[in-house]
Amino acid sequence: MELDIQCEEMNPSRWAELLSIMKTCNAIRLDDCGLSSSNCKDLSSVINMNPSLTELKLNNNELGDVGIEYLCKGLLTPSCSLQKLWLQNCNLTSASCETLRSVLSAQPSLTELHVGDNRLGTNGVKVLCQGLMNPSCKLQKLQLEYCELTADIVEDLNAALQTKPTLKELSLSNNTLGDTAVKQLCRGLVEARCDLELLHLENCGITSDSCRDISAVLSNKSSLIDLSVGDNKIGDSGLALLCQGLLHPNCKIQKLWLWDCDLTNVSCKDLSRVISTKETLIEISLIDNNLRDAGMEMLCQALKDPRAQLQELWVRECGLTTACCKAVSSALSVNKHLKILHMGENKLGDAGVELLREGLLHPNCNIQSLWLGNCDLTADCCTTLATIMVSKQCLTELDLSYNTLEDDGMRKICEALRNPNCKLQQLILYDIFWSAEVDDELRALEESKPELKIIS
Repeated sequence: MELDIQCEEMNPSRWAELLSIMKTCNAIRLDDCGLSSSNCKDLSSVINMNPSLTELKLNNNELGDVGIEYLCKGLLTPSCSLQKLWLQNCNLTSASCETLRSVLSAQPSLTELHVGDNRLGTNGVKVLCQGLMNPSCKLQKLQLEYCELTADIVEDLNAALQTKPTLKELSLSNNTLGDTAVKQLCRGLVEARCDLELLHLENCGITSDSCRDISAVLSNKSSLIDLSVGDNKIGDSGLALLCQGLLHPNCKIQKLWLWDCDLTNVSCKDLSRVISTKETLIEISLIDNNLRDAGMEMLCQALKDPRAQLQELWVRECGLTTACCKAVSSALSVNKHLKILHMGENKLGDAGVELLREGLLHPNCNIQSLWLGNCDLTADCCTTLATIMVSKQCLTELDLSYNTLEDDGMRKICEALRNPNCKLQQLILYDIFWSAEVDDELRALEESKPELKIIS
């Protein structure tokens, strides 16, 4: 049995009720429930008495260092079999790291530790690394985002990596590491015995200087399938270096996030080669890069290559206009694999939707999720959107937020939703203004179609 509760303040009677349930749960998830250190005493007893408990998720609770000390008493008992521990944003400091080090050293069942968004600091995580180096530690996933780490942490991390062949996922995003530290980390990863599958380095102060070393990891670690370097100013020159690793035969990348990396259409030539030739790649995010229409047209050409297997393409806020929509439509009419397309915050306009129509309605197109929020759309394109909603039965998610559709447009959308051929499950409509009459229509639709969720 699993207990999964979010955003519920716990009064004493409710907490007592849940404690009796927890004694038989294999997973307990209590994110954002106003828990404190006193609740951790009870949870420690639950861990001690419930050997079937394998997952404990307590994100966004003010547990503090004292709470973790209580919790870890249960985690250190011989009967504990916990595998996954989530403590993100729990007001922890470096003082908690000695306690957590003891758990890492003594609890071989623990395979996941998520402690991001806590002020652990470099000194605290150095203590954690000591636990990682213990032969009893079998950790596979370590998440350290927003932990106020600096470049000084890398030497200890590399030492831990050398002794930890079990580690598969390492997330260090949103820490001020800088190029020198990232280069050092990458050299350590190349030499490490671990089969790393996920490496997240978003917003780590990386520039093009680090990209040759990241590329070397891609070339040498065929296990690496998920790389995120978003929110780093690597630029076109950095991307060119990354692509050397991405195009290497050893590279088996599946998910690549490059959002807000100062890329332009110049990078799209290299990215097109990756999309068209790297058959393992199924998801790429290029959000908030100035690719413009010329860049998007190159990407669309790559999507038409028979070898392209991409399933998700995120090009939100990329400086696109109506002019690229013909190329996108052409790609959609050829590519059978693309299921998720994010094109929001681009000035596509009503004419752009009309151009997309042919590709979206083509039998080859298997799109499931289409995001067109803030694309300068008006009521004039809603007849076309309604046709797509009714005709494309694989389409289950549509975002039209921040567009001026008004009542006329919304009524056409409602008419499409009433059609039994429309299989939409989620319609996102943030910041669209409509009358009380249209609001009544939308509420009635939700009642008559329980599978439909309208978010506004």
